[in-house]
Amino acid sequence: MPIVVDIDVMLARRKMSVGELAERVGITPANLAVLKNGRAKAVRFATLAALCEALDCQPGDLLRWEAGDATSGADAAGTGAAAGTGAAAGTGAAGAAGGG
Repeated sequence: MPIVVDIDVMLARRKMSVGELAERVGITPANLAVLKNGRAKAVRFATLAALCEALDCQPGDLLRWEAGDATSGADAAGTGAAAGTGAAAGTGAAGAAGGG
């Protein structure tokens, strides 16, 4: 996927654990891991804003675009579940990138 998530870079710069960030943002560590490891298909702006607030950074510090094959991955046809946040989108560690 051409969008790369650099949450781990900001976590290291802030000397913060995944668990601490998840608690500050209000999502489960499992859902944060889905986002951090690049397995999420989407992220809500509210979650992105909460991540930026907790890490004292800008969205561009967490997300970047890299040229590559945009059709690679398991969801090339757009048939998979989008990972989101909040009660309306995604459930469980594999289906959501956040929880509220």
